[in-house]
Amino acid sequence: MAFGGLTNDSGDSDNAEINMIPLIDVMLVLLVIFIITAPLMTHAVKVDLPVAASQPNDVKPETIQLSIKTDGSVYWNAEPVDAAAWQARMEAAAQQTPQPEIHIRADGELAYKNVVKIMADAAQAGLGKLGFVTDPGASVR
Repeated sequence: MAFGGLTNDSGDSDNAEINMIPLIDVMLVLLVIFIITAPLMTHAVKVDLPVAASQPNDVKPETIQLSIKTDGSVYWNAEPVDAAAWQARMEAAAQQTPQPEIHIRADGELAYKNVVKIMADAAQAGLGKLGFVTDPGASVR
């Protein structure tokens, strides 16, 4: 009895020890995964690429602001034009490389048929890049 110390041999006590076996199993599995995948990540073909002597040419297409007022008047880059002039300018713009982008700025009170006429003329001339410019700060009516 004097040598019994603090141990309780009755069998109904809780086991307060940390079980290290599952932790070791998980660590070994992770170690094996890293050992297998590490050579795959560093495998690459060594190639000596030539050095470019010039910078790449970034040719940005021209943007054309096509404004339409409520009275039907059309402005090509803030310059007033008539129907024959804008059609001729659209045909000339369609021949450019790269093809310019047409940004249509139509008045909110403009009849939709006038905008469709401009879009049809642009498509007939061969212009494929059309966009509409709106005022994001304006309230919707």
